[in-house]
Amino acid sequence: MNILEAIQQHRLICDELYELALEENRFLQEQRRPPEPALLERKRAALARLEEAITALRSAPQGDSRDPGRRAALERTQARIMQILQVDRENEQLLTRYSLNRGAPPAAPLPEPSVLQRIYNRSAERQG
Repeated sequence: MNILEAIQQHRLICDELYELALEENRFLQEQRRPPEPALLERKRAALARLEEAITALRSAPQGDSRDPGRRAALERTQARIMQILQVDRENEQLLTRYSLNRGAPPAAPLPEPSVLQRIYNRSAERQG
């Protein structure tokens, strides 16, 4: 495998990871709870393939670093990695928020407006 093929393989896996991160993000925003184990397992499998792709990148013959095709492939891959990191950061924040809220007791129900009005009236009578 040459370096351009290795970069392209790496980019495909990055695209898959990006889609998984978006899927996790949608789930977190809609369900407001941590994702199902199946999604996490798919992420782990993609990360394992990413490790293999990185190994292939390191072992591929480097070739000419001024090759415009190689440079463009690297730039697209780097842009995708930045997108993954952005979505992943948001996912971490959502996970933290929903994990902390999970253990919180439910909020007390709000009193009826008529009850509040009676309390206000009694208070006003005592002061007046």
